[in-house]
Formats: sequence, C-alpha cells, structure tokens
Amino acid sequence: MHSELNTIGQLVLASSSPRRQELVASLDLSLPVRILSTDADESADPSWSPSEMVEQLALRKAEAALERLRQEGIDGTSLVIGADTIVVLDGEVLGKPVDVQDAIATLRRLQGREHEVYTGVCCLSSESGVRDVRHRRTRVWMKPMPIERIERYVATGEPMDKAGSYAIQGLGATNVERIEGCYFNVVGLPLSLLSDMLADFGISVY
Repeated sequence: MHSELNTIGQLVLASSSPRRQELVASLDLSLPVRILSTDADESADPSWSPSEMVEQLALRKAEAALERLRQEGIDGTSLVIGADTIVVLDGEVLGKPVDVQDAIATLRRLQGREHEVYTGVCCLSSESGVRDVRHRRTRVWMKPMPIERIERYVATGEPMDKAGSYAIQGLGATNVERIEGCYFNVVGLPLSLLSDMLADFGISVY
C-alpha cells in the first residue's frame, strides 16, 4: 500500500470514452471524479508486445493528464487513471475503423474466430509520482456471421469508434459467442483490476 493513504482528494480519469466514464461512475466512489481527456501520443513501438503496448499507452495518457493538472496549478492530491484497450487477432493489433468498409473487413476477419482484448490501466499519484501500471487480457469468440449480418451491424453506426469494430456492451453483444476473462476489460476498463489498484492507494470501492 502506498504512502498517500487517505490523502487523495479526487480521481482524474484521463479518458474521453463515455464507456470508461460510466464504469468509473458505477463504482459509486466517495471521491469526486474529474474527466480530463488528453491528446497523448498513441504511437507504439513495433517491438512492444500487446501487454507492453496497452501499459505504455495507459501510462502515457495518465502522465499527459498529470501535466495538464500541474499547468492548472491544482492544489491537493489527485489520483490519475489512464487506460488503453486494443483488440488483437493473430498477433496483429486491430484499431478503430477508418470507414465503413474497414469496419466490414475487420468483422469479416473476426467472425467465427477467437481474438484477444487487452486493456492497460495506470494509476498515478499527482503528489508522490508513484505509479502502478497493470493489464488484463480477455479471450473473445465471435459467432460465424454472413456478410449480410455484418453489413447490417455496421449500418447501425455502433462499430465506427470502437477498437475491433464492435461494442460488446451494445448490439455487438449479439455477435459474441462467449468470452474467457473479464467482461469489463472488453468494454474498456477492468473493474476488478482497477478496484485492486485503487485499494493500494487507500481507496476502497465499498
């Protein structure tokens, strides 16, 4: 457990993702939560493994948010949370689709197969600079889907801002056969892992 026990005045979520914001809100923490999205560099070293990639990008987002806090001259101790999620198929990272055709092509690759979702989480103290960076991996199996079904799903618009071109918490759930691991990891923030990390900073979920 870290030394800033009981001194943290607010949580800062370094993310513009509505899904991550909803998940943090679902914890119903006694601390105020501030949303502070950043323009952190999301380029990745080609030599990084998927777990290294999400951990490094989560750390980078948290550090960018902390820098903004310091520029604002905020008093008190904040705990900054950064997160990054990727979808991996056959060792290749599948990002957000660039257009409708890209989304269709991605889902055609995923259908009937297993892929992996990695989310990295970073908790960073504004006072001490202590950081904790971890990740979770979930295996996901997609149903076999004919092209007509894929096109109808893409036409809903849901896949267009999602890594891997689907949302397991939305209509995309109907295309998922099963998962092995944390469901919330696929949504974008593994709550079981986050609660353990918060506990190490003296923040109890309940």
